[in-house]
Amino acid sequence: MAIAIIGAGLGGLALARVLHVHGIDAVVYEREPSRTARDQGGMLDIHSGQRALREAGLIDQFYAIARGAGQDMRLLEPDGTLLLQEDTPDDAPLERPEVDRADLRNLLLDSLPQDTVRWGHAFTSAAGGLLHFADGSSAPCDLLVGADGAQSRVRPLLTDARPAHIGQNVVEIGIPDIDRTHPDLATMVGRGNYWVLGDGLSLAAQRNGDGRVRIGLSFYNTAEDWIANSGIPFDDPAAARARLIDMLPGWDPRITALIAACDDTVVPRSITALPTGLTWPSTSGVTLVGDAAHLMPPVGQGANMAMLDGALLGLALAAHPDDHPAAVEEYEHEMFERTGAAARMSADMQELLMSPDAAQEMLAFFQPDGATRR
Repeated sequence: MAIAIIGAGLGGLALARVLHVHGIDAVVYEREPSRTARDQGGMLDIHSGQRALREAGLIDQFYAIARGAGQDMRLLEPDGTLLLQEDTPDDAPLERPEVDRADLRNLLLDSLPQDTVRWGHAFTSAAGGLLHFADGSSAPCDLLVGADGAQSRVRPLLTDARPAHIGQNVVEIGIPDIDRTHPDLATMVGRGNYWVLGDGLSLAAQRNGDGRVRIGLSFYNTAEDWIANSGIPFDDPAAARARLIDMLPGWDPRITALIAACDDTVVPRSITALPTGLTWPSTSGVTLVGDAAHLMPPVGQGANMAMLDGALLGLALAAHPDDHPAAVEEYEHEMFERTGAAARMSADMQELLMSPDAAQEMLAFFQPDGATRR
């Protein structure tokens, strides 16, 4: 059986690795020309996804690159009021450690035979048991797995559903080597996540393994065309930083100092999601994993669900090596239930973040008694 996985993200690679562990060959086709073709993003909070790494035989290697200190959290209001500070003891279990997305992806890539991933293969269509790519090449396929993310080209084979804007636009910025360049801000942010919520906005600063602090400024209840109409001159980083600070009137100067200290990387993103609880009739020969199947608001579930998808589909195929339609149906039944619950929880969290009193509601979510812990 020729198994083709479209997309070398975490879900597709987890599937390829679990299949490899069980002696089943698969080929991963990735449109990017190499593993280093683009920035892979920041840190990931890996919790339920640890099961996938255990099934992949990689949990010890994961713990070696995970950052327990990344579990630290600070929650503030825009005026600088500290609502919650959680500092993780050095000997605390790695229940929700942070890991650099690129490091995790490299761990999965390095665990596969060298020729598993075919770089520079942009999938365009499938027909008659053949996959077709943008460069004119083709490849045989008995089972096609779309692991190609939010704008999946495989998804239309199963459903007409498309991602829709959810009322959130994000501007991503960052401070490189913060311990050396801005030690005072490094101390303020801490070792993990630093959240400021309020006024229909949020600032999320996250320390990365390379010393960079990535910052996401989220603007909630905004239109899909907000980026074009925001008045932020994205082609002039210094002016963009100044404009972002102007958009935060009344915020504590210590918080807006984070924006002033950023480098010239300014990336706007419009946030979309698939319908909550999306399903489709099981179809022989094709299925989806990860964001291709259940793109959710970015609140910490996506990467975990993607890796679980890949691992559990791999286990189903290993259990039914001569009946991949049965394996796909078994996988999809479990996946729809599991990711539907995760999508509903993500939607609830998104609604909380959009609320006028988001900081207090988030405090109640993390600490129901409302007590501040230092």
